[in-house]
Amino acid sequence: MSKPSIPKGTRDFSPVEMARRNYIFQTIRDVYALYGYRQIETPAMENLSTLLGKYGDEGDKLLFKILNSGDFLAKAPAELLQPGSAARLATKICEKGLRYDLTVPFARYVVQHREELQLPFKRYQIQPVWRADRPQKGRYREFYQCDADVVGSNSLLCEVELVQIIDEVFRRLGIRVAVKVNNRKILAGIAEAIGAPERIVDITVAIDKLDKIDLDNVNAELLAGGLPQEAVDKLQPILALAGTNADKLEAIAQVLQQSETGLKGVEEVRFVLDRVAQSQPTADVQLDLTLARGLNYYTGCIFEVKALDVEIGSITGGGRYDNLTGIFGLPGISGVGISFGADRIYDVLNQLDLYPKEAVTGTRLLFINFGEAEATQAMAYARQTRAAGIPTEVYPDSVKMKKQMGYANAQGIPFVALIGADELAAGTVTLKDMQTGEQRQLTPDALVEALKPAN
Repeated sequence: MSKPSIPKGTRDFSPVEMARRNYIFQTIRDVYALYGYRQIETPAMENLSTLLGKYGDEGDKLLFKILNSGDFLAKAPAELLQPGSAARLATKICEKGLRYDLTVPFARYVVQHREELQLPFKRYQIQPVWRADRPQKGRYREFYQCDADVVGSNSLLCEVELVQIIDEVFRRLGIRVAVKVNNRKILAGIAEAIGAPERIVDITVAIDKLDKIDLDNVNAELLAGGLPQEAVDKLQPILALAGTNADKLEAIAQVLQQSETGLKGVEEVRFVLDRVAQSQPTADVQLDLTLARGLNYYTGCIFEVKALDVEIGSITGGGRYDNLTGIFGLPGISGVGISFGADRIYDVLNQLDLYPKEAVTGTRLLFINFGEAEATQAMAYARQTRAAGIPTEVYPDSVKMKKQMGYANAQGIPFVALIGADELAAGTVTLKDMQTGEQRQLTPDALVEALKPAN
């Protein structure tokens, strides 16, 4: 009989891995709550009509579809049972699908619950999503997203707050990062300034690759895509802009002086960067004119976060988008949001060994089991230590002490408590530090004082 397995692109997580993941999730959750964001959850499955057409043709292909219950072929037209009809057949035999991201379900949530919501509405959501993608290193079919959005406000203070949230999360995690900021309107202005406003998507998709391929290859891609040499030449000094954020803003404002849209973007970025600087962030917050991030989606400021000490892709991203809810018939509600890449953050923390010891330690105290009377007393003392917030186990079987000590070592339990005949008679406990080997005889109250968490 073969060993059982799990679907490709999914993962099991061990207790240690779960402790580390929960540390990340709880850090993000705590900071979101600190800024007044309120948690919601949406179902793992949505009506397929909610999901289809929201991610483009390629996205639709990556949706996991759920077969209808019962005889799902009963209502399927015979012609759709022929080869080559899979896509159309799916719409007949599948009414539901697993969510592809958290944004479309959130848009559906806002429209469905509009009368109950007070705008602006600040929500966060930490849940898994599913994509029928080809599994590869760093890309999974099931993974978590950690989103926060503000909808119903056009204020740039929302952008400022989200950058502050990003800074605080990575400060708490101990990861040095660069927060890159740009604006969709600046990119539109650049396309105007070089005489190719209709080619904005081609231009920005190419320059967004500058951190992966060199400038010569970016230029070659632009030319191959049909951008005139004159336009490519005009783009070069823009891509070469350097200096402080203020220097780059002043320079790009000169380049875009004939573009009303571009200058609007410059002013928006200046506002955000100035207000963020006043909060004295730990992170390096910088204007990056090559940052693009899904131009068909974002309409204002855009953000991306890179770890400085590990070679890895973006670990957080987001931006301003208009008309989030228009796809469900409620136009005119603007929003801005970010999403932390929990899986990549996990990889960064692992590579840099940044997990605090208490974040991955479970049980702090193990009572050794020497027999029925001793175990009964250990259970009583364990109630006291647990009441004091000390994670405690009592070994369930009265087996050789070597085996019980081996269990403590394997589980990384830092302290064991021994109650033998002498301790039972004296009403005491012998506490052993598993790292140093030091032993102390303590009363139950002193045991609690020695191990209880610091406030």
